[in-house]
Amino acid sequence: MNDRDGTVSLDDKNEKDDRYDKNRDAKEPLRVGVAVRKRRRALHLTLAAVSARSGLSVPFLSQIENERARPSMRSLERVADALETTAVELLAASDTARTVDLVRAGDDPGFTPVPGVRPLVRGHHQLHALEFTGDQDAGREYQHRNDELMYVISGACQVEAEGRAYRLENGDALFLSGGVRHRWRAVTEETRILVVAVGDHIHATSEPPAPGR
Repeated sequence: MNDRDGTVSLDDKNEKDDRYDKNRDAKEPLRVGVAVRKRRRALHLTLAAVSARSGLSVPFLSQIENERARPSMRSLERVADALETTAVELLAASDTARTVDLVRAGDDPGFTPVPGVRPLVRGHHQLHALEFTGDQDAGREYQHRNDELMYVISGACQVEAEGRAYRLENGDALFLSGGVRHRWRAVTEETRILVVAVGDHIHATSEPPAPGR
């Protein structure tokens, strides 16, 4: 809403910037509104109540819920706070409805707590994929339930798996089956590593499905 002197408030400007975010693909599915509306109704809150809590206007919140506006991470975090949850949880809940999701090279996920780590698959899915950039040191030992693949895009890394050491360089790939204990670290600042894994919540089996299934 405009101020009385005709100027535009900061919140109005932020909302307008969200609606016309030129840095996003215009064809990107707007699915977060489904999760926002479901969460609001679960808390028995009106749009007016969420507006009062978040500082965002009722019309803008309505557009988000009806997927006619694309909120920035800053606005989504304000909505999440008003709904007593997190932006990460709202994104995870909304992404279950997606079948196609484009992550461009310059995209900033905005909610990743670890510098140099970029999710390539957003939300809670069967497939996980992360890009690690820089001199990363995973530090602790890992043992995942399902299969994992490490691919070095550039630079190099050292991997220890089941008592053996491996040095991976540009173009090298290391497959780790579920249950293999391992740890790894990047050894150069320009290192970029792609890690793709089956989600731990998936119960994978090597046995073929029974006939008729």
